[in-house]
Amino acid sequence: MKRWLAMLAVALAASAALAADAPPPPREQGAAKAASTGPAAVGPGTAAPRVESVDILNQNQAERTRDQPGNAAPVWRKVVAGEAHYSSLPYPESGVLIQPKAQLPGQATPTTAGEAWRRFRNGPMMSIGGWLILGVAAILAAFYFISGPIKVHSPPTGRKIQRFTPLERFVHWTTAITFVLLAISGLCMMFGKFVLMPILGHTLFGYLTYVLKTIHNFVGPLFTVSIVVTFIVYVKDNFPIAADIKWLARLGRHHPPAGRFNAGEKLWFWGGVTFLGLAASASGFVLDKLVPNLEYTRFMMQGANLLHISATVLMMAFALGHIYLGTIGMQGAYDAMREGYVDDAWAREHHNIWYQQVEEGKIPRIRAPEHDGQTVPPPAPKTV
Repeated sequence: MKRWLAMLAVALAASAALAADAPPPPREQGAAKAASTGPAAVGPGTAAPRVESVDILNQNQAERTRDQPGNAAPVWRKVVAGEAHYSSLPYPESGVLIQPKAQLPGQATPTTAGEAWRRFRNGPMMSIGGWLILGVAAILAAFYFISGPIKVHSPPTGRKIQRFTPLERFVHWTTAITFVLLAISGLCMMFGKFVLMPILGHTLFGYLTYVLKTIHNFVGPLFTVSIVVTFIVYVKDNFPIAADIKWLARLGRHHPPAGRFNAGEKLWFWGGVTFLGLAASASGFVLDKLVPNLEYTRFMMQGANLLHISATVLMMAFALGHIYLGTIGMQGAYDAMREGYVDDAWAREHHNIWYQQVEEGKIPRIRAPEHDGQTVPPPAPKTV
């Protein structure tokens, strides 16, 4: 019996020694840290505030979870640091959850590169692009209501010549229709959350955006093919000539000399269709990840997005002027692309160099089918 009592006394003494050396439980640990940092006086009946020492910043996630369950600050400090960690996903930058921080101009505190891109896209990019499109539309509307459409001063002759072949018209309308679909869907996706979502609601706007995004992604490659074909079909008549300088000096007023296409149309062909169209197409292919063997990094996708927005907004602003002059802004222009033929009076006033070449036989003169093989006299003057 004495032997068992002696063993129990030794066990109790060892337990007491271990308890004295063991770390305190979470609540006691917090109280000990609060005491070490000098807690403020607490009135009777109130719980003592938890004051942590600076050593808590050095805790790993396991220690923080033990002291403060649900607190993931150590993990997020590593995440926002932009360091590469292990990931089994076979994608570039898969080990970096959030891009490193960067200092923005005018910002007191640094922010992540992704957040900097988001602020720039949703801020200056959208504001400048939106006001540019609205400004061009307002200028064209004011020009129409003040000056009206550009009219043909000479009376129609009744003789029509071919201006655009069926192939040229098919290529043009394919490019135009695909461009309009892309422009409408792109504008809705870019500005819809500010304009349409308050009206339609989140659910209906979500469905609409999903449909428009699908149309945008599938029509985009067709648009690229159409502008490539447009370049092949129309490039022969869009090289600069000496008369283009006079046209630009007059800004197209008072019917300056022009070939089959004037200087304004050539600027649209080279700058709008070719350069901006290909830039929008190439950046769109990157955003859709259609370019093989390309490493799609965050920086590349962000740059492609900004390039895509810049090219498409400039192209839409440029296209508004082209659409205006091709429809209500110039008498007879829409008929030329719809039917393929124009009256001699229209051709002589707007494209006199081209018309002279047709009259001299340098360019084959193809009359409208109803006038083929015969000369239609000009209409008789009206009598009062």
